[in-house]
Amino acid sequence: MIKKKLAVVALGGNALLRDNQLGTIDEQEQNTTDTLENLVFLLREGYNLVITHGNGPQVGNILMRNDAGEGVYGIPQMPLDICVADSQGGIGYMIERMLRNVLHKHGIDRQVVTLMTMALVNEEDEAFNIPSKRIGKIYNQEESERIASEKSWIFKESKKREGGFRRVVPSPVPIKIINEQIVETLVREGTIVVAAGGGGVPVYLDAEGRIRPSESVIDKDLASALLGARIGADEFYILTDVPFVYINYNTPQQEVVEFLNYADTISLLEKGMFGEGDMAPKIKACLQFIKNGGEKSVITEAFKLEDKSFGTKITMEYNT
Repeated sequence: MIKKKLAVVALGGNALLRDNQLGTIDEQEQNTTDTLENLVFLLREGYNLVITHGNGPQVGNILMRNDAGEGVYGIPQMPLDICVADSQGGIGYMIERMLRNVLHKHGIDRQVVTLMTMALVNEEDEAFNIPSKRIGKIYNQEESERIASEKSWIFKESKKREGGFRRVVPSPVPIKIINEQIVETLVREGTIVVAAGGGGVPVYLDAEGRIRPSESVIDKDLASALLGARIGADEFYILTDVPFVYINYNTPQQEVVEFLNYADTISLLEKGMFGEGDMAPKIKACLQFIKNGGEKSVITEAFKLEDKSFGTKITMEYNT
């Protein structure tokens, strides 16, 4: 029996919600459907699939509802892990329902399941000493100072609004996906699995081995790459809003790179050729996947996935 190829496909935030949209459920469902249509060719080629996804805009909205509910109605705020879990469940449901409809449309008989996924982190991770991930609403300086005093939150200036401040939390490196064995069992049997949403709900083990919530967020591409490596995936796809990776981005020397090997990608990363807050995290996730045994990582636009002439492909050795 020929073993089917296994691919992990990470849907970026733009796959669900565009920057110029309000974020209504109709918009998100249409965006999700349009993106999932591009995965049909992988299924027709016989791939087994794990789908992961981001949650940035959605969990941000949940956090703002937290703030509003507490301020107006006195509803107790939920901790960050619960908010991530909320977003994971809601987005996973939407992806699963839209995917089932896409499969029905194309006459493809495959089961789909969404798994609530926890991601294990190390509480000694250096990221806990340097909170860097901006989350939630933007406050003015006076509000941010008051909240910091009341809740011991840490704030940094917003990149989106001058004079605004946003809460920052740690973003540790995931070391294990809690239910990775279940994911592998299901996907090897042909079930399409939606997992590791938003990077997974961050947790750690206490001194007695009990699972505890971590007040942090996890990069979804790193979590997806880790999951892919741990379940023996062959290929890893990051779907984003650009068809290629560029070096010297947004300069006169800007250049498309379509084929990269592991060593050259490391060299370009160390030279700062990829934007630290934009493409660099995706490149690091792709390198992690290849280093841990994956055959190929691809970064491409969601709607260009089927066209092999698009996308930046990273392999251990050059493979055009």
